[in-house]
Amino acid sequence: MTVQTYRELKPTPEAEATYLKWLAQLNEDFTRCQSVDRRSEIVRDELYQLYLGRIHGAHKQSTLTIELATSVLAESFDPRNVTLEPEYYGDVDAEQYAVRKPLIWFWQMFDRSPLGLNHWLGFRFRCMLGRHIFKHLGKHVKIFHNVEFTFGYNLTIEDNCTIHKNVMLDDRGGLVLHEGTSVSDYANIYSHTHDINKQADVTNKPTELGPRARVTYHGTVLAGAKVGEDAMLGAMAVATRDVPPSSVSVGIPARVKREKTKPSS
Repeated sequence: MTVQTYRELKPTPEAEATYLKWLAQLNEDFTRCQSVDRRSEIVRDELYQLYLGRIHGAHKQSTLTIELATSVLAESFDPRNVTLEPEYYGDVDAEQYAVRKPLIWFWQMFDRSPLGLNHWLGFRFRCMLGRHIFKHLGKHVKIFHNVEFTFGYNLTIEDNCTIHKNVMLDDRGGLVLHEGTSVSDYANIYSHTHDINKQADVTNKPTELGPRARVTYHGTVLAGAKVGEDAMLGAMAVATRDVPPSSVSVGIPARVKREKTKPSS
């Protein structure tokens, strides 16, 4: 097989300068502003421009019935006016989540905006936000669009990890992606489980991947399982227990199919 390396792509110099200036300003704003209200105002104002193409003005109450939908849209740019699923969970640390919620809403709305499929900008935007949201985010991480996570503050992503589109990273009970780990499209990684008789009875179990693990297309890792160093979980497979290092596991439930060839020293 031929080794295929990624091409290095860039926007025009003018666009690159604009993108980097925007990201630097946002990073500075979120570093300086730690309050929920101020972060919410920043996100509201940015989303207003991204979606409507104009600067947010003073609050205006709609008086015409035909304008109500526009008002609903405008109000929903403000993170304080939306509710997100993790806020309902009984084990959420409300204080930790509150300061991250505006940034999580910004992440989700960016991905659904016309900018969401701009990979060059998207990689940098999500990593900028991730450093304010996650427990830890390493260097040279690539996160594609429509990746979701639960609380954010229990998520560690180490250097050189890649998370592809439409992945679910449930960090409810603690989730670590060690160095060089790759998670393919539509994979689901969980760190909590429900009792089979009483759904509200939740058990949180830390989950770890890697180093250099690969969870491939539509793979699922259940709470508490570890995908070991250099291990691979095959497409559609469900890891209900640990995947041994340097192995390939497939099926439901996943079982070891073969051992990987170890690199020569």
